[in-house]
Amino acid sequence: MDRLFRKIAGGLGLALLFLLIALCLAITIVPPFLDRIYYEGPASRHFDGAHFFNPDGEDDAAPRGRNLHIAIARYLMGRDEQPVWPDAIAVTPTRPAPFAAPRGMVATWVGHATVLVQAAGLNILTDPIWSDRAGPFNLIGPRRVAQPGIRFDDLPKIDLIVISHNHYDHLDIPTLKRLWDRDRPRIVTGLGNDAILKAAGIPSTALDWGRSISGAALGGLGADTVIQCENYEHCPDYRVHVTRNHHWSSRWATDRNRALWSSFVIETRAGNIFFAGDTGAGDMMWPEEAARLGPIRLAILPIGAFRFQKGQMESGAHIGPEQAVRVFERLKASTAIPVHWGTFRLSYEQWDTPPRMLELFLRCEGIERKRFAPLRIDQSIPVPAYTPVARGAKRCDRRAIAALE
Repeated sequence: MDRLFRKIAGGLGLALLFLLIALCLAITIVPPFLDRIYYEGPASRHFDGAHFFNPDGEDDAAPRGRNLHIAIARYLMGRDEQPVWPDAIAVTPTRPAPFAAPRGMVATWVGHATVLVQAAGLNILTDPIWSDRAGPFNLIGPRRVAQPGIRFDDLPKIDLIVISHNHYDHLDIPTLKRLWDRDRPRIVTGLGNDAILKAAGIPSTALDWGRSISGAALGGLGADTVIQCENYEHCPDYRVHVTRNHHWSSRWATDRNRALWSSFVIETRAGNIFFAGDTGAGDMMWPEEAARLGPIRLAILPIGAFRFQKGQMESGAHIGPEQAVRVFERLKASTAIPVHWGTFRLSYEQWDTPPRMLELFLRCEGIERKRFAPLRIDQSIPVPAYTPVARGAKRCDRRAIAALE
């Protein structure tokens, strides 16, 4: 019997080895056939005629010194040395109001980079994802450890969606299709992403960095149209600015940088909202460019998925808590919501390292913790009116920061 078990185990091991070899070959051979051209247009300071690029310089998307094929094999075998995450996080979904008061602003963190912002009668979603996995066909890729903080059926009618780039954890076709079929929201994104959405039957407006569009124009009424609104909550009185950040894009590996990545400033009658999308630090001038559009009442900033090797505090494509504080300062924002952590395991920090580290870096700069809304998934907060940030005493515990894994 032992001999039989050893024989079966040996056969399974051999089969797994062949599967890993086949996977590595597929990664090398298949992607060239999966390239896509999402956008065609003239060259610019961030588009070479075929691919977009960061004008402030490029960074390696993968950690240096690591072979992608080996990394994938180790991940599949459970030997990738990532800290252990909980299998599930307790979430009690909330049920938001239909809309905010005329000058009010309420924000609910749904999970990952998805935030429902209700401002001056508008219901806005950032990078909505309700799928259980972040990956192709919703079959492969990281699985949620935290369910959405709002059940899809409890969402109010959505007026506006902004999509920062085409990675699966930010451009989720199943979710966007459900939202389009239900609410017919206006969707704004960067150049090229509209082609991906159109292929799924979802209309959208794609703009380059530095361009903007009014709610009236998105409604098909013309950019200069003046609208008299009887129902305040349905008045498209807002403007979406597509602004620069520092990232990259891809759906199928070799379609890398065929579509643009971006951040956004959304002007509303309740104040300006900044959504950073996914971003690395780059030259750190892009927050100042966004700040020139007016005072930012609410900034939505990523703080997670920054560590791919021990001790790393940021990656080329993802800022960490320290850089998020710097972005907040350069934006001159009043309140921030820290996102992009605790929903999908994408990197090597522990589940709750980003918010714990954020609190320590805020102390380093003498910024009150309440300026970064202490949100948990499923919590709604009224966003305070804009006020400049006052500095207190700086207390920096570098040992405590270094101890966080």
